[in-house]
Amino acid sequence: MHGMDIQNSETVTTVGALATPALLLDKDRLDRNLARLSARMAAPGVVLRPHMKTAKSIDVARRVYRSGPGPITVSTLAEAEYFARHGFRDITYAVGLAPHTAERAMCLRKAGIDIKMLLDSPEQAAMLGAAGRAAGVIPSAFIEIDCDGHRGGLTATDPKLIAVAAALTAGGVKLAGILIHAGDSYGLRAPAALVAAAENERAVAVAAAEALRAAGHECPVVSVGSTPTAHFAEDLTGVTEIRAGVYMFFDLVMHGVGVCTTDDIAISVLAAVIGTKPEKGWILVDAGWMALSRDRGTASQPVDQGYGLVCDLSGKVYPDLIVVQASQEHGILAIRSGSTAALPDLSIGAKVRILPNHACATASQHELYNVVSGGSDVIEARWPRMRGW
Repeated sequence: MHGMDIQNSETVTTVGALATPALLLDKDRLDRNLARLSARMAAPGVVLRPHMKTAKSIDVARRVYRSGPGPITVSTLAEAEYFARHGFRDITYAVGLAPHTAERAMCLRKAGIDIKMLLDSPEQAAMLGAAGRAAGVIPSAFIEIDCDGHRGGLTATDPKLIAVAAALTAGGVKLAGILIHAGDSYGLRAPAALVAAAENERAVAVAAAEALRAAGHECPVVSVGSTPTAHFAEDLTGVTEIRAGVYMFFDLVMHGVGVCTTDDIAISVLAAVIGTKPEKGWILVDAGWMALSRDRGTASQPVDQGYGLVCDLSGKVYPDLIVVQASQEHGILAIRSGSTAALPDLSIGAKVRILPNHACATASQHELYNVVSGGSDVIEARWPRMRGW
């Protein structure tokens, strides 16, 4: 660990005494968020395959699965290897395939990990088949489907869909099913639009699965998922599993979309006041983009949260106080433009908590979570995060 993490992890028992900047995780909010989506998925009987790209922590995974490892999604092979070492055997790698990832993943498969890959071309299918033969294993893969032009994948009516399935069969690769991600849902606001996005995701996924089955290919898994559509889906007919990740922590982007409130956001960055500029209406803190990330995901939303929304030490939001500027190790707090709220009187050394725009990006800046409950000052645990690719 780095110097700051050693100090925080070995000698400090309260939030107020932490060296800053530091990452806090509210265990109660985490558990509430987990229970909320689990309950939604229980009614239609759809498997929830949590995406661990946000948390990257075995301790968080154990809150998701209290009775032992279950199915997960990952975004890096380092995550797959990390969670495999901790007993997780059913893993979907939800990133497009490259030669080196195919070879590396087959090492996991040879070790008994049911890792399923993602691809959308005959070339990738042949590549994966070759990697499987070299490792002496039978690979498994999803075909990626595109429902909104957000990223990669094939449309449900693209003739190439059947060609990819045929290439998988020819290469000795098991077709796990289809996988789809409604990425455009992150740009929506209205509940009706989110419901429509979830239905479009479902309908396109089911249409792709039916096209494969009509061509003689088995398609056992129909995997859909994004945090917004997971929370707004009204009909999951034909879907077998849902993937979501940021729902564990939530963030200001999800708040702007309308999926959560600020009281649901489970992580925050602790920062200390290091200067004031009353003539400019500024408060300076020691958390810049190295601690908060450069993510400005709320800039295109009706309410721009700058680089983060500021709370007091107990987690209570200061009205309209945001991080308006960030350099490497400096953050500038100010009242958002147009607001009549008063700048709080914070002295040098006072500490604040900053809610993140994007939980994944902010958490990735830190080595560990300092775990708290509600507004308590007590640090109950420290949960390391894994990093890398």
